[in-house]
Amino acid sequence: MLDGVSLDQLRTFIAAAEEGSFSAAGRKLRRAQSVVSQTMANLEAQLRVPLFDRSARYPVLTDEGKALLGEAKTVVNGMDAFKARARTLSEGLEPELSVAVDVMYPMASLTDAVGAFRQAFPTTPLRMYVEALGAVVQPVLDGACRIGVIGSMPVVPDGLDAEKLPEVPMITVVAPAHPLAQTQGILRSKELEQHVQLVLTDRTTLTAGSNFGVFSPLIWRLADLGAKHAFLKAGFGWGHMPLAMVEPDLEAGRLVRIHLEIHHPTTPGIAMYAVYRKDAPPGPAGRWFIDRLQQFMSNAAA
Repeated sequence: MLDGVSLDQLRTFIAAAEEGSFSAAGRKLRRAQSVVSQTMANLEAQLRVPLFDRSARYPVLTDEGKALLGEAKTVVNGMDAFKARARTLSEGLEPELSVAVDVMYPMASLTDAVGAFRQAFPTTPLRMYVEALGAVVQPVLDGACRIGVIGSMPVVPDGLDAEKLPEVPMITVVAPAHPLAQTQGILRSKELEQHVQLVLTDRTTLTAGSNFGVFSPLIWRLADLGAKHAFLKAGFGWGHMPLAMVEPDLEAGRLVRIHLEIHHPTTPGIAMYAVYRKDAPPGPAGRWFIDRLQQFMSNAAA
C-alpha cells in the first residue's frame, strides 16, 4: 500500500497542513474541498496513520501528522529539484544569463567573473543589475533574473536555494570632522543614538518593517551605496561600509574608523549567497558564474 503513495497526495497533505483547512487547501490547489478530503482519507488509509484530528471545526494535525509533514516536504522538494535539474540539462546552455548583484558585493570579484565569463561564453549575453536588499531578490523571485548575489538582505526567502559565498568584510566609519570621530575608545549605543546613521533603503517591500544593523533613531535612508559613501565623506552621519570600498579613504584620511560596543571588537562582515529559484536552477553558464565567484573570493581570502 505504501508504494502507492503519490506526490499528489503528499502535496495535498502539505497544503492542508499549511493552510489550516481542507477548503483553504482546495482553493490553493484549485480543487473542491471534497476532493481534498477524500485524498487525505485515502492517504491515511494507505499509511494506516491518522494525519488529522477532525473532531473540531477545522482539521488539526495529529502527532503522527506533525512527524510525517517534514518528511513529506523533503520528498516533494527533492522531486521538484530532480525535475528542475532534468529540465535544465535538457535545455542546455542558457540563451542569456541575467544576474542581480548586491551593491555590497566586492567589485573586484564581480569584474573578474564578468571578464572571464566573456571569454568562456562569448555568444551568451550577460545582463547585470546592481541593487540592494530586496531589490536583489525580487527579480529572482519574479523570474526576471536567473541568479541573485545577496548580502545586505540577510534572510533567504522560501522558494530559493542558496549557495554560500565568502563574507564581505565591513567597517563602521565617519568623516574625521564628525563628532563621533573625536570620541576616544569604544562608542556606546547612547552615544550613537545622538547622531544620524546613514543606511540603505529597499526599493521593494520585501524587507518592510525590518531594519538590519540600525542602531540610531536618527536615520537617513539612501537607495544608492555611492550616495551613502559621499554623504559619509561629507560628514552627514555615520554608517557601515564594505572595507574594500572605503580603504582608500581610510588611507587618505577622508574617513576614519569608529568602534562600536555592540560590534566589539570589529564590525561583523556580511554573509553573501548566490541564490536562484528552486524550480529554475542555473544552467551551464550560470553554474560556471557561481563557481567563478566562489573561486575568486576563496583565493582572495587565502
